[in-house]
Amino acid sequence: MKNTAGTEDASLHDELEQRSSIDLLQRINQEDQKIAQLVADALPAIEAVVDAAHHALSQGGRLFYMGAGTSGRLGILDASECPPTFGVPPDWVIGLIAGGDTAIRHAVEGAEDDTDQGFMDLLDAGASTGDVVVGISSSGTTPYVLGALRKARQHGLITAGIACNNAAPLSDEVDHPIEICTGPEFVTGSTRMKAGTATKMVLNMISTSCMIKLGRVKGNKMVDMQLSNAKLIRRGTRMICQLLGWDEQSAREALLSHGSVRSVLDAHRDK
Repeated sequence: MKNTAGTEDASLHDELEQRSSIDLLQRINQEDQKIAQLVADALPAIEAVVDAAHHALSQGGRLFYMGAGTSGRLGILDASECPPTFGVPPDWVIGLIAGGDTAIRHAVEGAEDDTDQGFMDLLDAGASTGDVVVGISSSGTTPYVLGALRKARQHGLITAGIACNNAAPLSDEVDHPIEICTGPEFVTGSTRMKAGTATKMVLNMISTSCMIKLGRVKGNKMVDMQLSNAKLIRRGTRMICQLLGWDEQSAREALLSHGSVRSVLDAHRDK
């Protein structure tokens, strides 16, 4: 049976200010444990978005995430992690937020209520046919997102939506809707919690699956990751040791010389 409770419904927990720390933690955890199964139930819908995004990226298109508030920040987070993790250019996956970069850290009054600005932001970012736009809105009603997706679809872009309510208006505006009804939040209406967790899980699934399908992972290893700090250099060195059976010093020297694990593997293969 579908959960018909929405993200704005009253919390199942009350008198929160009177509870002990451990009681609060147990209750939050109790709510969080519901999320993984709800995401599992939505896997066929998520699969459709992965396949659409993979096709677009493999043909030279791009993947856009867009949202307001927490939803926008989660999209930017997922997009920003693709270049260091998978070694892809920063314009393959792009996150847009209502209110622009200022809204990443500070609320921008009225930004999410602007029906026209979302599509303008897409145009400013160079979006065109062949790209996929994923709108993110916990409520499924955010005007910034709905307006952008409506116009994007009219202009021939592939559209998808992630909402955390059933029968969300967002779903009517897109080619590929994803609905994960996370129900009432622990603190009523605080969708940075359960809805945010569900959204992050879905975005991780979309980007990671796409990158794997695009060949940016070998076996289970991030062979294209950027060597931006000592930890990642150590990780890359271990990968080469495991994959080629080299000693640590030889692996590290080759890694620093070639710049990535993949480049080392390709050079070794060509010998």
